[in-house]
Amino acid sequence: MSTAQSPTIAPLAEVVGAAECAPLSDGTTVRYANFDYAASAPALTAVARAVADSLSTYASVHRGAGHLSQVTTRRYEECRETVRRFVRGRADDAVVFTRNTTDAINLAAHVTPGDVVVLDIEHHANLLPWVERKDKWTRIVEVASTIDDTLAAVERELAAKPAALLAVTAASNVTGEVLPISRLASIAHRHGARILVDAAQLVAHRPVSIVSHGIDYLVFSGHKLYAPFGAGVLIGRTDWLDAAQPYLAGGGATADVDVEAGCASVSWHTGAARHEAGSPNVLGAIAIAAACDAIADLGHEWIGAHEAYLCAQLDAGLAEIDGVTPLRVFDDGLERVGIAGFTVDGHTPREVAEYLSSEHGIGVRDGKFCAHPLLDRLGHPDGAVRASFGLGSSSDDVDRLLHVLRCLSDRSADAPDIHHRKAHS
Repeated sequence: MSTAQSPTIAPLAEVVGAAECAPLSDGTTVRYANFDYAASAPALTAVARAVADSLSTYASVHRGAGHLSQVTTRRYEECRETVRRFVRGRADDAVVFTRNTTDAINLAAHVTPGDVVVLDIEHHANLLPWVERKDKWTRIVEVASTIDDTLAAVERELAAKPAALLAVTAASNVTGEVLPISRLASIAHRHGARILVDAAQLVAHRPVSIVSHGIDYLVFSGHKLYAPFGAGVLIGRTDWLDAAQPYLAGGGATADVDVEAGCASVSWHTGAARHEAGSPNVLGAIAIAAACDAIADLGHEWIGAHEAYLCAQLDAGLAEIDGVTPLRVFDDGLERVGIAGFTVDGHTPREVAEYLSSEHGIGVRDGKFCAHPLLDRLGHPDGAVRASFGLGSSSDDVDRLLHVLRCLSDRSADAPDIHHRKAHS
């Protein structure tokens, strides 16, 4: 646990399930230590409350004259403005609610009119939608060992052949390393391309400004923003969205439909409605808006300070444990969010994750994290272990994780060899 020289850092916000206990293999239970925020963050209590409070006035949005429909429609449209404020979007940006980040990027891929450039370290969500497009090229740039050299490679690619869009992930879901979005945006714009930023792992950790960062399209998910209610966001310029066919065909996306002589004539909406056919996830939008407000109220300065302390504590502890190797893409990737990927000598990632869970009630993620090319590039085709934290995390949680990893490394009595344990289970 934390020493007198190391202050105890408490959780910064109240999250649902913070007191949840996990069963151990010996039949006892222990308070669960959640280090899987990067996969899906728990709901903030304020978010859960906002969703619950909206249920009494919930109704179908748009085109309803009834009181409840009007209340819900107004609240749903206000959610767009809350999101716009949170990411400092342009006044005329479309805010489209989607299912998640993957869905938002698939929508972006649907409307993008030309070639796209991506990096070879992308999460599958920002790789597969682009490479699966028909009749359009996706060019993949290999990252270098430094961020500066990687940006130079991106510039060379865009200078050699025009592209419509540069699509990049702001923060790695494997290492937590943050890319310089403003510099990438400047490079894209200098060569006539737009930029899409996958901010799924960034918006809960850092302030984002579409205007000052020069972002054309921004995507993120509610479930990584402490709003796990099945919604995501694409916010950005309207011209490509309005020029493309609707992402889904159906009610709500149409201004007028006429059938004559066996043929249908359709007039589609412009703006967000064009790509939100069907009944939208109103509660998901309300949850995202509530999370945006809650994070803004906490203040990014406090969030950054809380995260920086826990990152430093975890990094220092991992560096002292023999056989634990942290994962990094860049030699100069100094800025990170609260994500740490690592391997443990002598144990598969699954063995480590199962041991942490069944013997100590600690939840981490193991595998390749939907980023197979990156894990292969880092020399870990079998995957790694990932510990990630957030507003509900404390320094005691980090101490607990480090203690178990030290014991595992030392093969002490507190952590017997997990191969032996599995053989006799």
